[in-house]
Amino acid sequence: MNRPALASKEELRDIARRAMIQRGLLPEFSPAALAEMSAITRAATEVSPSIRDLRGLPWASIDNDDSRDLDQLSVAVPAASGAVKILVAIADVDSTVRNGSAIDGHARVNTTSVYTAAEIFPMLPEKLSTDLTSLGEDQERLAIAIEMTVGGDGAVTYSDVYRAVVLNHAKLAYDGVAAWLDGAAPPPPVVSAVPGLDEQLRIQDQVAQRMKRLRTQHGALDLETIEARPVFEDGVLTALRPDEKNRAKALIEDFMIAANGVTARYLERKGFPSFRRVLRSPERWARIVDLAAAVGEHLPPEPSALALEGFLTKRRRSDPARFADLSLSVIKLLGSGEYALELPGEQATGHFGLAVQDYTHSTAPNRRFPDLVTQRMLKAALAGRAPPYGNDELAALARHCTEQEGNAAKVERQVLKSAAALLLAPRIGERFDAIVTGASEKGTWVRISRPPVEGKVVRGFERLDVGDRLRVELVHTDVEHGFIDFVRAREGT
Repeated sequence: MNRPALASKEELRDIARRAMIQRGLLPEFSPAALAEMSAITRAATEVSPSIRDLRGLPWASIDNDDSRDLDQLSVAVPAASGAVKILVAIADVDSTVRNGSAIDGHARVNTTSVYTAAEIFPMLPEKLSTDLTSLGEDQERLAIAIEMTVGGDGAVTYSDVYRAVVLNHAKLAYDGVAAWLDGAAPPPPVVSAVPGLDEQLRIQDQVAQRMKRLRTQHGALDLETIEARPVFEDGVLTALRPDEKNRAKALIEDFMIAANGVTARYLERKGFPSFRRVLRSPERWARIVDLAAAVGEHLPPEPSALALEGFLTKRRRSDPARFADLSLSVIKLLGSGEYALELPGEQATGHFGLAVQDYTHSTAPNRRFPDLVTQRMLKAALAGRAPPYGNDELAALARHCTEQEGNAAKVERQVLKSAAALLLAPRIGERFDAIVTGASEKGTWVRISRPPVEGKVVRGFERLDVGDRLRVELVHTDVEHGFIDFVRAREGT
């Protein structure tokens, strides 16, 4: 039996750095940024009557097992008539990373942290993003608090935004919390160690599910894809493991969607422009209609998020084994989101996939520059100051952030495919079941499931379109460029 080629993290790191440079991203911080960083020795503090002391609330973070760049905390406070007050605390990164500084300049170029299979290239120096501006466990930190009163039907009936100082009482991980909420495992030790945290998390879970049900009724798409995470043993890549959605991830996702909506509406009320995250009506809706028709379902000729979600719900129930593949096809056909400037009083473009009109990115300022921009706008609005960015600058930043987000995603995919190419190199000639994920003049791409990666069909791609299933044969790999090439296999092989 062929064994995978041994691939070290360092080899993949080198590939990642070269890919970043080719895409106009900076893998290293400048000497000026490093000098600024060395002068920052402690987390920002500030005393003001406008900053509320919320350290006594049972805040907790839920993130990936290995995450240290913690951007948000959440807490639930039961209110009258079955309502619940949800508070989301967002790390006040702006108090440490000043607009126009060298560190800010690096963040402005890259616009995002780049999460490759071998290394994370943080948008901010790790001393900040994983420590001094992170909402770390047992650490007092300045934050932007987003308060939402959620009714029994999942609707936000009241909201507010203000500055606060908070304390993270428990650092939790998605997988452990999800397994416990599902009844498949005991609570994580820290949940048992912090009095009342178990009930706190159950209330948050219940509220998040209410919010999700309401968004689904409005047409929010419940998609499920399988992402690959690299597995290293002693610095050597041994596998790519599926990383799937779970209940704890959904909890945080629902709170963040709601918090981002509150942020957008707050800036609108204050007469401020805002950096919106939009997903326009899909141009390839006709192909989505065809995919539905192929399994005996009907979708209207014009794009409808509500109709699409109804179709997806039925397919999840009737064919759960293939739902991830269907989701991937729909995601590819929906297209990519983008950043756009929205001026006060303008009609919002909205986000087709989330079924929301008012949506910005504000909940991850350690990892995304648009969120840091939005945070600065929020703080200016709270203080009664003028916006720190002009409209022309915001419009240019929106275009730049969209472009760099795409470049970062391409780097992440390339490095993941480089890792997969190393693992697949001994398997030239093998055949795989695949689904088409891209079809254009630039080429046709398919995804196989084991390992869960994409490759290009270099022969036999005629008349294939997104969502088609076929059998492919692996014919070539190129580790440096992340190329994985297939040909269409003959029927019956």
